[in-house]
Amino acid sequence: MTTYDPPRPWIASYAEGVPEDLEPVSGSLVDIVEASAQDFPDAPALQFFGRTTTYRSLREQIDRAAAALKARGVRPGDPVAIVLPNCPQHIVAFYAILRLGAVVVEHNPLYTPRELRKQFEDHGAKHAIVWSKVVSTVQEFPADLAVTTIISVDLTAAMPWSTRLALRLPIAKAREARKALTERVTGAVAWQDIVGAEPLPLTHPKPGTDDLALIQYTSGTTGSPKGASLTHRNLLSNAAQARSWVPSIVRGDGCVVYAVLPMFHAYGLTLCLTFAMSMGARLVLFPRFDPDMVLDVTKKHPATFLPLVPPIAERLLTASREKGVPLTGTQVAISGAMALPHELVVPFEEASGGYLVEGYGLSECSPVLMANPVAGNRVPGTVGLPLPGTECRVVDPEDPTQDVPRGERGELVVRGPQVFSGYYGKPEETEAVFVDDWFRTGDIVTIDEAGFVRIVDRIKELIITGGFNVAPTEVESALRQHPCVEDAAVVGLPSEHSGEEVVAAVVLTPGADVDIEEIRASVRGILTPYKVPRRIFVVDELPTSLIGKVLRRQVRDRLLTLTTGS
Repeated sequence: MTTYDPPRPWIASYAEGVPEDLEPVSGSLVDIVEASAQDFPDAPALQFFGRTTTYRSLREQIDRAAAALKARGVRPGDPVAIVLPNCPQHIVAFYAILRLGAVVVEHNPLYTPRELRKQFEDHGAKHAIVWSKVVSTVQEFPADLAVTTIISVDLTAAMPWSTRLALRLPIAKAREARKALTERVTGAVAWQDIVGAEPLPLTHPKPGTDDLALIQYTSGTTGSPKGASLTHRNLLSNAAQARSWVPSIVRGDGCVVYAVLPMFHAYGLTLCLTFAMSMGARLVLFPRFDPDMVLDVTKKHPATFLPLVPPIAERLLTASREKGVPLTGTQVAISGAMALPHELVVPFEEASGGYLVEGYGLSECSPVLMANPVAGNRVPGTVGLPLPGTECRVVDPEDPTQDVPRGERGELVVRGPQVFSGYYGKPEETEAVFVDDWFRTGDIVTIDEAGFVRIVDRIKELIITGGFNVAPTEVESALRQHPCVEDAAVVGLPSEHSGEEVVAAVVLTPGADVDIEEIRASVRGILTPYKVPRRIFVVDELPTSLIGKVLRRQVRDRLLTLTTGS
């Protein structure tokens, strides 16, 4: 077993004020909201379409919701599903579940019924807090997956009175907006009943630091659901690491964080749900990214801290110029999930007067592992430096017990307080991603003399599009369900707008005559939109190995040649 401490050349490159290491965390995630409520009771914790919730009110709602969930049978260790977009109810639900010592399971509310059902089959939650527009999907699960308690959330209930009134106007635009936000529900518990309960007694036990807090799903190369088991320690540590990376940001009223990333995604969850709450920040919630909505808030409350992905930064900058609304005052924007072009960084920083830095992480690591320094030396084209307390090695992918020489490419393996201990209920898959106590990221990197990490390839065949992981096998399975598709291979090709785009090569059944759009429409009925191939190419055959396995790398190379001519 590897017991030595590898060198950490990156520490010398840390920005001023960033510590080399952090003290071990204690307590639970529940404590961070309670601390902010104690220190800043009347400060705005949440803002949603202009309506604010103070930290005092947030804590009260959490205690009431926790009591109501307990009365409905939620016990310590129980998985409880959240199927919500960004909204105030999401934050309350998240911390109420944790207050009971239960386990949050996050889900994409835009998933198709099939995708959602697969995750419920894996975790088996019997209690779910669900967006009203998705309630019927959960109610229609087969009997063996029946959810005992479904709590329906109407997003409009968290909006200001004037906005709710406008949505009820008898005009087409209002009806369309209302339909997009909410739906009538029967046979479910109303969220308002949950937050109307008597508060949970202060004496009720809190979870422990090493208790399971979150099951965060991540696509594996097999396409089957794999939930990363993250403890309170993992998530508390990552929030603390994020705070340490931005020492210039002062905790308390005046700190503003924008939740433009979905909080069901690990990246949005940590930087908006946990980091922001630990900072006593005003968390501005956007149910979806709309540059006009963001700019409206920027006029009065520019973001102190703005987690985003490159397409969001690009659209925000473009809208800022078109609308004449400056981004001035946006202090620190951190970009992840895909490569950040330097030609975007320069104009964004000129427009905001702040910083736009690239980071890197994985769901299994809570998720942030590294970032470029803020107000320090940055190296374009790299994902920056490992965060305090994070250890990294570069190893031979064929023999991950052996380090490669400094500066050479190899697989990145990591360990640290934010790194998970395994996949929920999947010991074999867990064993496959650890060597000794080091987590194998599946990414091929180089680390230079100053400690900056550059990603050069991926062992995993996951496609990352718009910040979301897509497992090729899942899309291939959906394509093969079309009667005219005999075989399929799915790969990611470079995209200026989304990092990669999902592209498929298909072999049609003999004599088939089918429109490509018909195949795409078929896949749209099975998978969520970002997984649907943007382009489909018909080929005579797919390259395979001696044992008949499709060689996706060769497919990708051929499609690249076909689309770029190089």
